[in-house]
Amino acid sequence: MNLVVANKVNDQMANLIRSKLDDRIEPAFLAAADGSERKHLLSDADILLGMNLRRDLHDDEYRFLGRTRLIQITLAGADGIPFDKIKSEVIVCSNGGAYSEPIAEHAIGMMLTLSRNFLPIHGKLARGEFDQVTPHKMLGGATLGIVGFGGIGKRTAEIARAFGTRILAINSSGKTDRQVDFVGTLSDLDHVLQESDYILLSVALNRNTRSLIGQREFDLMKPDAVLINVARGDLIDEKSLYEHLKSHPRFKAGIEAWWIEPFNYPRFEVHYPFFELDNLLGSPHNSFLIDGIFLKALEAALENVLRFVRGEKLKNVQRREDYI
Repeated sequence: MNLVVANKVNDQMANLIRSKLDDRIEPAFLAAADGSERKHLLSDADILLGMNLRRDLHDDEYRFLGRTRLIQITLAGADGIPFDKIKSEVIVCSNGGAYSEPIAEHAIGMMLTLSRNFLPIHGKLARGEFDQVTPHKMLGGATLGIVGFGGIGKRTAEIARAFGTRILAINSSGKTDRQVDFVGTLSDLDHVLQESDYILLSVALNRNTRSLIGQREFDLMKPDAVLINVARGDLIDEKSLYEHLKSHPRFKAGIEAWWIEPFNYPRFEVHYPFFELDNLLGSPHNSFLIDGIFLKALEAALENVLRFVRGEKLKNVQRREDYI
């Protein structure tokens, strides 16, 4: 089989690809090819391995993928895949779980930073104010609602359990073998929002979850809830979040994933003055960024490629109807 690597890779990544694949797979690297050679490589590709396909391929190049049977990306989310340009019989897999551990730690860090008031109290100290009266919240004894109980959600739950936190989980099946206090589907979202002191959004962005959290959902949450979004910005209605933060100063939000980011747009942009608010904590969608993470993610993607070659069950198969 021919495997075409669509995104740019460094020498270390290229060596990992060659060493990981068996003799049945011949890798080629698209980024090093010119126009005519790109067409030839894509036309012969049984497997396409990429990162951000909207950047890896030109719009007119998808028509060359007539032989392709599997598209595997190294990113966890599939919302950047142009399913409308890909034949329906092609299997498309994301890389869910590859970045779970660092993102879960980041989510917990945001919860602690917000609930312990680290930033405003530090600011007061810098101004000479010794605030010993502002109360904090604890993770211990609190309830954490996890909307999207996949790799990130499960790892976050494991860490939170060490604090003595109750876990309410939402996934696609309403079932899990992990230790939780409740598990349901998106049909149970209202219940989870109402009961949770902390809410983690780690669910995939697709046609069913876009604008999942709006003013109605904010009104269901506790007045002093802490909302953390480490998934995608478009899970939340931007205007509703700003207005709720502004009108509910005890409510707090940690935003790691934004609506307009440089990965998919040429800029970072928000449409409301979020950074004038004391109850918002932001980070630039870099929670996954630890030493060696891209090699680890690439290795996970290659393992799924090998499952395909061996005829084994694949991980993270995406349904095109969820995105079109």
